[in-house]
Amino acid sequence: MSKEMHLADQAVGAVMMALQKSLLEQSDIVPVIKQFKFKLSEEGLVVLNPPLVKLNEETPPSLEEPVDA
Repeated sequence: MSKEMHLADQAVGAVMMALQKSLLEQSDIVPVIKQFKFKLSEEGLVVLNPPLVKLNEETPPSLEEPVDA
């Protein structure tokens, strides 16, 4: 019998950050996702090494503003 798992909110955020980084850098997202290291927690699978998205001087101001939840 296989055990079902799901992504924790943190892991979903890591996938979204990988997508944003890929779009900003115009690079392939696959290598980033393949390097993810997961750990099972009470919330679900979490990513131990989420990608970092660095903003630079060329980043449009709209991307630098915090998003209100």
